[in-house]
Amino acid sequence: MTIQHQSDVLIIGSGAAGLTCALQLAEHFSINILCKSELSEGATYYAQGGIAAVLDNDDSVESHVNDTLIAGAGLCNEESVRFTVENSKKAIEWLIKHGVAFSQQTETDGSLSYHLTKEGGHSHRRIIHSADATGKAVQNTLSECIVKNENIHLFEHYNAVDLITSHKLGLIGPNNRCLGAYALNRNSDEVEVFKARFVILATGGASKVYLYTSNPDVSSGDGIAMAWRSGCRVANMEFNQFHPTCLFHSKAHSFLITEALRGEGAILKLPSGERFMPRFDERAELAPRDIVARAIDHEIKRLGIDCVYLDISHKEPEFIKSHFPTIYKRLLKLDIDITRDPIPVVPAAHYTCGGVVVNKDAATDLGNLYAIGEVAFTGLHGANRMASNSLLECLVYARAAANKIISLKDQPAEEACLPDWDESQVSNSDEEVVVSHNWHELRHLMWNYVGIVRTTKRLERAQRRIQLLKQEVKDYYANFKVSSNLLELRNLLTVAELIIECAQRRKESRGLHYTLDFPQTDELAKDTIISKLD
Repeated sequence: MTIQHQSDVLIIGSGAAGLTCALQLAEHFSINILCKSELSEGATYYAQGGIAAVLDNDDSVESHVNDTLIAGAGLCNEESVRFTVENSKKAIEWLIKHGVAFSQQTETDGSLSYHLTKEGGHSHRRIIHSADATGKAVQNTLSECIVKNENIHLFEHYNAVDLITSHKLGLIGPNNRCLGAYALNRNSDEVEVFKARFVILATGGASKVYLYTSNPDVSSGDGIAMAWRSGCRVANMEFNQFHPTCLFHSKAHSFLITEALRGEGAILKLPSGERFMPRFDERAELAPRDIVARAIDHEIKRLGIDCVYLDISHKEPEFIKSHFPTIYKRLLKLDIDITRDPIPVVPAAHYTCGGVVVNKDAATDLGNLYAIGEVAFTGLHGANRMASNSLLECLVYARAAANKIISLKDQPAEEACLPDWDESQVSNSDEEVVVSHNWHELRHLMWNYVGIVRTTKRLERAQRRIQLLKQEVKDYYANFKVSSNLLELRNLLTVAELIIECAQRRKESRGLHYTLDFPQTDELAKDTIISKLD
């Protein structure tokens, strides 16, 4: 018999968005949180730069809004942008209240103030940070609060399999509703049932669909794929942000070199020592990420080189060590002293700007299902996310979702009985090589055909191969017991298909989507919203 769990709220994901929402809700509800790995593992933990917010008297909401709209290449939803920025100060104050130790500086009068840095696309210093490990500080602080809360129960090493909906159970009613989820307990290799009045997707993005990425292994698009299979609309999946500067080193795995280095004066150079960014944009190294990533990709392909170099060695050594201690220590172990040596870098898949369509309360098309953080499409990022707006979005929309759910706390609970997971017709796999081979092929073809620069022919080629891989995995899923690798591959194939579908529909180049067949930008900016009913 399948183990069944019940709570008022089920949160799938344990990054900044999920933990923030849990803490907001814990006073009113019982909460179960599914953690795909350990509680600390996830994209939040590895975020280096910081959180964009209007905290300085010389800055303004209008300026932050305007910078975001410009970076988003005309595709941001201004109402969403304004809502996020207007709530930025409250979000930071909430983190400080919970104990996040942001970096401070001593003023001329001896008083302390929070140190604000500047990143690409920003016209002011507005990035509050904890040295160069902001995500780690946020994740660890919120995790400490979570484990102390008796209304919150953690389930580590659980992979969500699929959402359970009223329509899937054949329940009568015009509106489809989410009733819970099936999840694989990786400790026992058994699938368990999680029933909840409200379900929140906080599963992060899908950058593991690409061969080179700055993201941890858990970023496999699970929430996007599960929501899509349950009938939710998905939008703007063609906009995959490639961070311009990921460390290029044979002994380093997905190590990001924060944009804050460029904010503090680091320069991009060719192997010859020549600076090249001023040839591509007047903002040079501080141009938005899509422009910098394309410029690096262009130079690498033009010259046939493996990487370019990021150089901050012209700054004082003590300045570098105090502002970027994590990067300094990590690279020193690889015999790169950033106070003297340039850093070899390449672009890498970093952030999924599209996702599951939500409203201002973070509610999806499926009743009682919410999506927050990178998994969601709020309209904030448009065609290109501006640096350090991502953690801000997590905090603001987690609060919005929590407020909405609290307002519904007197709503009667669903009386449905959720069925056990049925694996009576499957067996243990004797062909695990199919999963590993298809995983490898998927990430290569997405990097080669659906990467920084695209063409119609490349997209069509990728689409045909994805269809074959999907059929192979569908057959495998139907015949064998589920595993973590199989679930992630299944979800990434769904995400890859959505990325390609959105990219094929956009007959222009805008922001992060650049195609040689349609290099112009249309006068009218439109979101790419797709539905299973299309």
